[in-house]
Amino acid sequence: MHLLKKVRLFLLLAAIASLLLAAGTLLAPDRPAPSFAETKSNYHPSESWLLDRNGEVVAVKRVDDKTRRLDWVGLDEVSPAMQEWLLLSEDKRFYRHGGTDWLALASGGVTYLRHFIDGSRPRGASTLTMQLAGFLDPSLAPSNSKRTLAQKWRQIVAARAIEKRWSKQQILEAYLNLASFRGELNGIHAASFALFGVYPSALNRPQALLLAALLKGPTATPERAANRACALIKAALQPGDTTCDELHALARLTLETGNRHIVQENTAPHLAQRLLLQPGVRLASTLDANLQRHAMRALHEHLMALGERHVKDGAVVVIDNRSGGVLAYVGSSGELSDAPNVDGAAALRQAGSTLKPFLYGMALQGRQLTAASVLDDSPIQLNTPMGLYIPQNYDRDFKGAVSVRTALASSLNVPAVRALGLVGVDNFVRTLRAYGLDSLTGDGEHYGFSLALGGVDVRLIELTNAYRALANRGVWRPLRFTAAERGAKPRRIISPQAAYIVASILSDKTARAMTFGLENPLATRVWTAVKTGTSKDMRDNWCIGFSSRYTVGVWVGNFNGEPMHDVSGVSGAAPVWRELMDYLHARDGSVPPAKPDGVTALQTRFTPAIESPRTEWFLAGTETAEIRLVAANDAGRLPQARILYPTGGTVIAMDPDIPAGHQRVQLSAKDAEQAEWMMDGNRIGEGADIGWTPTGGRHRLVLTDAEGKELDAVSFEVRGALP
Repeated sequence: MHLLKKVRLFLLLAAIASLLLAAGTLLAPDRPAPSFAETKSNYHPSESWLLDRNGEVVAVKRVDDKTRRLDWVGLDEVSPAMQEWLLLSEDKRFYRHGGTDWLALASGGVTYLRHFIDGSRPRGASTLTMQLAGFLDPSLAPSNSKRTLAQKWRQIVAARAIEKRWSKQQILEAYLNLASFRGELNGIHAASFALFGVYPSALNRPQALLLAALLKGPTATPERAANRACALIKAALQPGDTTCDELHALARLTLETGNRHIVQENTAPHLAQRLLLQPGVRLASTLDANLQRHAMRALHEHLMALGERHVKDGAVVVIDNRSGGVLAYVGSSGELSDAPNVDGAAALRQAGSTLKPFLYGMALQGRQLTAASVLDDSPIQLNTPMGLYIPQNYDRDFKGAVSVRTALASSLNVPAVRALGLVGVDNFVRTLRAYGLDSLTGDGEHYGFSLALGGVDVRLIELTNAYRALANRGVWRPLRFTAAERGAKPRRIISPQAAYIVASILSDKTARAMTFGLENPLATRVWTAVKTGTSKDMRDNWCIGFSSRYTVGVWVGNFNGEPMHDVSGVSGAAPVWRELMDYLHARDGSVPPAKPDGVTALQTRFTPAIESPRTEWFLAGTETAEIRLVAANDAGRLPQARILYPTGGTVIAMDPDIPAGHQRVQLSAKDAEQAEWMMDGNRIGEGADIGWTPTGGRHRLVLTDAEGKELDAVSFEVRGALP
């Protein structure tokens, strides 16, 4: 009976083989075998690489989450031990067959048929070439871990076609790069790095043996994989000195921990996240790797020094003024941050005083102000849709009459609000958008007068490029992140003359001394123009400025919005900015911009001498040799007198539970000791401050001089009081 079963199996196998041979042309693969060159060209790693301007890798990003592949490796880059154990495990007669090992196939066919007769376990008979055919043509892959006889035959036909076009070395190389070794690990490169932390050429015999054993079961437990490796040792003619105990220890150490050895280069992770979108790409960026590392180090060291002041996060951007190439892009403080993956260079943060140069640039170009014009830095109350807006300076002090040069360089707030009143909020919003600050989506009414002090969210990368426009004589150009990138058409925002004067003010150490003193991190050894900014409640701190060649922007704060402790623009972001400017100009200088036509220099003095005489820059036609402030007792005129309270549009609500005659409103004015108050045409008092018993309705309040000339006037409303 036993002999009869063998005869039946042999006859059945012969019949099936005859049928498959006859149907060979009908069961051909769905597609012709590709060439080795095509296969290698179509191979894509799961990673992409960001290169700096000199070809150095500055970041690696995994783009394909379904599989893990590294670069293709040549056969000569794979250790001989790996090749040896691979052939012993998968295809002992690899160099002696033409794609099909008929002896192994016949033996496998018998076990396959026996599986249907007595349930015995079938044995595979696929050669390396047949397996490679399955890698190249998904239609040859088994369904539900089983391959039909038709698929098997088509795989044989495909393997023989590969053998006709490829060399044995090419087949072996492609197999090692396409085979699945463990979980998501595809290819010998990813497997050797992930499991052992070595390049494929450095694999030793135990490591190679374990990898070869994994090919038969990539999901095997460490115990089972080690047992398979031990079986290979026993089958080897020269097993060497590797023991089963070593293999079991190695399997437990590596297979239980996963992909612990693949370490990604993260010098510029945030820019890589932004630019690397397709797997297998090597993208040449505009970054400078040395500068990038220096910027990271400078930010890290300074934030460590500010540790007790509750500052954890920061970002840095460096731009080449001429090309627009981003030379450094540091998105976070890394390990110091609670959210290191947040891109601080692209995050929206409140601008603080960093918008003032663009505001004054508008006023200069519109000839509403000159650098010598005097603005009043004194308390002011402005009525807005959100209520009264009362700007104050950073130091809670007011400086009185100051020039535009001093107001901008020393970052005084009230003068900036007055300048915004001259140019108009809507116009300023449109100008900021032209500078590339696309986050401003509302209209002027939405932002109000707080826009002068940076009460709006902006991005460091966009704000730094806006300052680059000032460095480039008022012309805005888009940034370049990659070597092949071509920017959009440039656009002029302000005139070269206005940009020149703004740059002059921002570079003036004396003009900024009122707020910052003469010795501070803003005072670089080369020519630079710079501005700091601090947002409300110390949540954001900025320092942005430019030299003749570079524009550098730095932000520090906390991504979670928590305030810093006693950190200003000079102590927070400025030291990092200064460090980078010194680094950038370690070997060369930075010269002031050339004076454009249409700008004239004139010796200017102030009467009274609120500031020292100086040579000032003017747009041609706006020159003034003397800025004269008329004194309060000069011919009885009070040109500086103005109403402080109430402001125009104020609504005063009276308490209905208090008799109207017992309620008083304090009217206040500046420089009005000799002025007279007129309410709805009736005189109600004189002096800087008087009390007034309110009456219901709308009122017009006028401040006049001794001759009855109107100095200032506001309209307001009283509600809740008896007429």
